[in-house]
Amino acid sequence: MTERPAADGADDGKATPPAGGGAKVLIELAPLILFIAAWALYGMKTAAGVLAVSTVAALIIARLVLGHVTTMMTFTAVVAVATATLTYLLDDPRFVKMKPTVVNAMFAAVLAAGLISGKTYLKTMLGEALRLDETGWRKLTLRWIGFFSTVAVLNEVVWRTMSDGQWISFKALLIPASIAFMVAQMPLISRYAIIEKKEP
Repeated sequence: MTERPAADGADDGKATPPAGGGAKVLIELAPLILFIAAWALYGMKTAAGVLAVSTVAALIIARLVLGHVTTMMTFTAVVAVATATLTYLLDDPRFVKMKPTVVNAMFAAVLAAGLISGKTYLKTMLGEALRLDETGWRKLTLRWIGFFSTVAVLNEVVWRTMSDGQWISFKALLIPASIAFMVAQMPLISRYAIIEKKEP
């Protein structure tokens, strides 16, 4: 009899990280790093062009290296390319500055809509890496909804009230903030993890 089955490939109660996790993070971060570097050297318009091109390149590389591209990465890339292209063509930084708002608000809305309709989309996205019971997935989803919503609101406040440099700093800080938030979820994940008992 099994209770709380463990993640595939694990028998110690810990989820096995998905293959290529490090490469995936680097691929996703590369456009942001290049964007910040281009902004520091050439300004917002050029940085927007670099962001658009590097985002498309990142999608292609992800497909070649990882063998697939997630729905979340694809959606983020589409919004990034669209807003960055508008900023470059119209020389209007407002479009690229709104990208974090659009992406995070959409993620929060989709997760919330899923809970309302009785679906846990976070489980669909992370089910191969984590095995949680339904209560755990609901609580984790609510926390991510709160995180995404907070980032969307903060981004609106920052880009509308602060300088380009301050917004760039805020955008860069989202990386460690996201990592810190994920680490902070480990107690919840451990509490609701499904663990398989070894057969005698």
